[in-house]
Amino acid sequence: MINVIEVRHLEKSFGDHQVLKDIDLSAGQGEVICIIGASGSGKSTLLRCINLLETPSGGEVLFHGKNIQSPGFSLSKYRAKVGMVFQQFNLFNNMTALANCVAGQVKVLGKNRSDAEKTARSYLDKVGMSQFTDARPHQLSGGQKQRVAIARALSMDPEVLLFDEPTSALDPEMVGEVLKVMRGLATTGLTMLVVTHEMAFAREVAQRVCFMDGGVILEQDSPEVIFGSPKHSRTREFLARILEK
Repeated sequence: MINVIEVRHLEKSFGDHQVLKDIDLSAGQGEVICIIGASGSGKSTLLRCINLLETPSGGEVLFHGKNIQSPGFSLSKYRAKVGMVFQQFNLFNNMTALANCVAGQVKVLGKNRSDAEKTARSYLDKVGMSQFTDARPHQLSGGQKQRVAIARALSMDPEVLLFDEPTSALDPEMVGEVLKVMRGLATTGLTMLVVTHEMAFAREVAQRVCFMDGGVILEQDSPEVIFGSPKHSRTREFLARILEK
């Protein structure tokens, strides 16, 4: 399997507080990886470092073998290929759903507007939002906003999508509609790194599950191993607590 993303000895500190400690992680082409762990374990910071929304304090992130912090590396092109779906949607409130999905294609990819709109409409339809192309974010539910955010990321034709707890800001009845879209994406060959508290989703969809604790990846393995016979006591404690809920 070809590695699309490689994280080597990654570290991140905020002042005296070290959030990530010597993280090694690779994501192969088409692989779906779920990252689980308690709040504050460093999961979201890891994704933000991979996308350079946070600058690593040490180590490196490679995309197809190239260091994303090396001189001359195009961050805008990289972020088009490594998209991110946020917990709080991050849509442009003054734009329609369609315009949200068009803007990046025109500004970053240099597409003409008619081609960008065609692509945007295709992905809005794919996530079940074709009837809301002219709606602005304030007119949409949380689940609908998140589906637009996913369509926006897909419109950039990414190789990798990073999902930072995409359902945690949603009402429980809206979680299912977003997870349904993500389940569909997982079958398309898209590389996905998903920070999530949805254990059933991780068990069903991931090829690999990483458990983070205290800024390190304590263990990573298949869902069968992580959920069935985790090796580390801390993993067992976390799963026992979260699966009781």
